[in-house]
Amino acid sequence: MPRPSSASPLLSLPGAVPAEAPDEGVAAHYGDLFREQRALADGTGFVDLSHRGVVTVTGAERLSWLHLLLTQHVSDLPPGQATEALILSAHGHIEHAVSLVDDGETTWMHTEPGNQEALIAYLESMKFFYRAEVADRTDEIAVVHLPAGSIAEVPGNAVVRETAHGRDLFLPRADLESFAADHGPAIGVLALEALRVEAHRPRLGLETDHRTIPHELGWIGTAVHLQKGCYRGQETVARVHNLGKPPRRLVFLHLDGSEVHLPPHGTPVRLASDGEEGRQLGFVTTSARHHELGPIALALVKRNVPVDAQLTAGSTAAAQEVVVEP
Repeated sequence: MPRPSSASPLLSLPGAVPAEAPDEGVAAHYGDLFREQRALADGTGFVDLSHRGVVTVTGAERLSWLHLLLTQHVSDLPPGQATEALILSAHGHIEHAVSLVDDGETTWMHTEPGNQEALIAYLESMKFFYRAEVADRTDEIAVVHLPAGSIAEVPGNAVVRETAHGRDLFLPRADLESFAADHGPAIGVLALEALRVEAHRPRLGLETDHRTIPHELGWIGTAVHLQKGCYRGQETVARVHNLGKPPRRLVFLHLDGSEVHLPPHGTPVRLASDGEEGRQLGFVTTSARHHELGPIALALVKRNVPVDAQLTAGSTAAAQEVVVEP
């Protein structure tokens, strides 16, 4: 969990409503959730992600060393090329997820709020004789997200991680308020989460639990490179990819719009025909209200749930779309 001192100064902006777990420390919204979503979809505004953990790795052997630990191929990562990667347990379960970019001298990573200390502890335990230095930069560097299509000018002192979904900036925390004044409107994390759910993009700690493997969430290919060398958990990745199917799969849910409340994380998913006392087939991982689609969610369900089955999320009717093939 983020430290209290990590609360963003942008929470003092007009209309700011603090976010709840796991996004404490930044704004959920600034008074108009759907307007903020539309602004993001149109490529305007920015999202304050200054609560996320920031870790850097420096040293001549940083990329070759990280290549041994991460699921992604990074030994020859060109400067400025964004990627994402996982760290797995020996059994192939997801322990860490990082969004990273290298600027030619430093590898920059951001991870879930409060997760940086455990990530650093693991990295430090694996250094051995490699020339690489790991640092927690969370107190001095803030992450800011610019949406895809944004034409906002990036400050010269920011490191940029550009993806199809937008640009993540590693910005000096001292410059956060001046950045907000020049690049508004500020947009809360709920708007970004709604667009993330729409795009079927998993998030550590929400779409994952203690036994999640990458195949269940569609992270093979985007965060897991299948042709790279050995790393912890690789045997499970290869075995499931070559010989079997994951036990669960991520699905996208269109929820009944007549319900007042969204089903929270962990809400049981069942076959609609079995009723509320039926066997649990999975659980809601993230739910959101979308400016065009209405109430939507991601859920993790058993692989053998029929793709055309009508489901319920708690008491809410849910129609599923396939994200990960059964």
